[in-house]
Amino acid sequence: MTLELSGATRLHYIVGDPIAQVKSPAGVTADLQAGGHNAVCVPAHVAPADLAAWTAGVSRAQNVDGIIVTVPHKFACFELCATTSDRAAFLGTVNTMRRNPDGSWHGDMFDGLGYVTAMREKGCDPAGKKALLVGAGGAGSAIAHALLTAGVSELALFDADDVRRTALVERLAAMGRCPVGHGTADPSGFDIVINATPMGMKAGDPLPVDVTRLRPSMFVGCVITSPAVSPLVAAARAQGCSSMTGADMFARVRDLMVAFLVTPSSPARCA
Repeated sequence: MTLELSGATRLHYIVGDPIAQVKSPAGVTADLQAGGHNAVCVPAHVAPADLAAWTAGVSRAQNVDGIIVTVPHKFACFELCATTSDRAAFLGTVNTMRRNPDGSWHGDMFDGLGYVTAMREKGCDPAGKKALLVGAGGAGSAIAHALLTAGVSELALFDADDVRRTALVERLAAMGRCPVGHGTADPSGFDIVINATPMGMKAGDPLPVDVTRLRPSMFVGCVITSPAVSPLVAAARAQGCSSMTGADMFARVRDLMVAFLVTPSSPARCA
């Protein structure tokens, strides 16, 4: 691909802290250009304390059309959106923002939908299965919501932050889709085990679950993309489990984000 870059090029940022580990700028840029859009995606390393000021600053540039949001900004960026999808409004989090006609931001969250799409491609349909999800943050809450809408028979959440976990359990249980409760690091009895935390990105990180209790019948997934095969996925494969990596997830999330970024906003719900 020959990169088209000129004064007419439209800009999309991906913002996070840290940001060096993300691989999406190249892929998003390639997808935008392949779709006939003179646009690029560039990384921005922004600390939480600077996020609001940074967003206000880039919003002044008339050729900035979109912002992809990664850790730890997904909840904070929801508050910076004037409008959101119903899905993002329920979750209180976004991972993609595009301009409204008045220049304000419209947000949506695709981590969950992309994750379930990737699971199905890997041969695991969540419908009727019991799932253990580690992580109640931005990605975790989105995946939990998507698992419920995909028809899991039971969902257990495990997170070190008791307040955040309890709040998410209560909101999801109120949907009335299936039993939703508090899980532990023990995956025994579950059909699906998913890590939606950063655990595994750094050498010496603890494993998110007790991998000695994994069984070959389980489907195990992880959201992190660096390393390409997380310690959890490596351990699951050693136990004979079917699995998927963060890259498997993000390929599908990226498709959804790019389609969103290039679609003119007609938001239905105020944030």
